[in-house]
Amino acid sequence: QVQLVESGGGLVQAGGSLRLSCAASGRTFSNYVMGWFRQAPGKEREFVAAISWSGGSTSYADSVKGRFTISRDNAKNTVYLQMNSLKPEDTAVYYCAADLRSNWSSRVRVSDEYDYWGQGTQVTVSS
Repeated sequence: QVQLVESGGGLVQAGGSLRLSCAASGRTFSNYVMGWFRQAPGKEREFVAAISWSGGSTSYADSVKGRFTISRDNAKNTVYLQMNSLKPEDTAVYYCAADLRSNWSSRVRVSDEYDYWGQGTQVTVSS
């Protein structure tokens, strides 16, 4: 079992920045691929970013590429999402998730692949 707790959400103006954190506990953090997903009102949950076990590989949704950066600190059992140049369309509840997988593939972009989820943190970007 892995427990995930997100923090760092809030209200920011368009063009601003936020850094989300996700603290993990319960199992060996470095065994998990970590991902960030988001869900806006009335929309399905969508992939944002993922990072491999040691951080050597990352994947981003096209909508955030060049603006968002995912990173992890295995010593602190924490994954981060640095969000810059925020847009109103980035408004959503952001979730972190953990995937106990053994290979890196495009499947890290699929929410059903993930085994554990946090409760989410709200990000609101005003225009």
